[in-house]
Amino acid sequence: MNRTHSNQKDAYHLVLEAIDVGVFKPGDRLVESDLAERFGVSRTPIREALQRLETQSLLERDGRSLIVASLDHNQMAELYVVRSELEGLAASLAARHATEEEIKVLREMVEADDALVDDPPALSRANRRFHEQIHLASHNRYLVQQLDLVHRTMALMATTSLAAQGRGEIAQAEHKTIVEAIAARDEEAAGRALKDHISVAFVTRLKQDADERERS
Repeated sequence: MNRTHSNQKDAYHLVLEAIDVGVFKPGDRLVESDLAERFGVSRTPIREALQRLETQSLLERDGRSLIVASLDHNQMAELYVVRSELEGLAASLAARHATEEEIKVLREMVEADDALVDDPPALSRANRRFHEQIHLASHNRYLVQQLDLVHRTMALMATTSLAAQGRGEIAQAEHKTIVEAIAARDEEAAGRALKDHISVAFVTRLKQDADERERS
């Protein structure tokens, strides 16, 4: 029984991670047998993992098949509204509760990530780690859980806003502003800086989508 539970958990996180890093993109069809062979697990935990991902709206039905879900314009806008509010709250709480060690880690992350501005996929992964560190520094488990779901849903966007020309450098500067506000224990400034950061990312993504529509 414990082994089955472990396999189910492993299968779920294996598929989720593959979606998160872009191995499976919006519209890709997921087949139980292929996934079982790919990840080296039986089909039962894969089936249960797919069902769980479907209930979380990360997968959707296409006839009898399951495909990686995609977000339309309205869904994306709704997601960014929620993300902005939750991320802003996390930054405010981090300014109140973060330990000096956590602030040190945030600063070191930003400094290290400066080397990734010309590598959008790597910078995107680092960006997620940075935001997750702020979530943890909020010291609010319920907020962390909600933000985890938001960030999983962000994986349904086929591209990262950090791929836009010059966005990497701007995002890094915004990250530094956020960290300094947290370090100064300025809850209002930290929340505002992170919400501004999300707003700029949203504008960038809207421009990317407009350019994509023009090319198609």
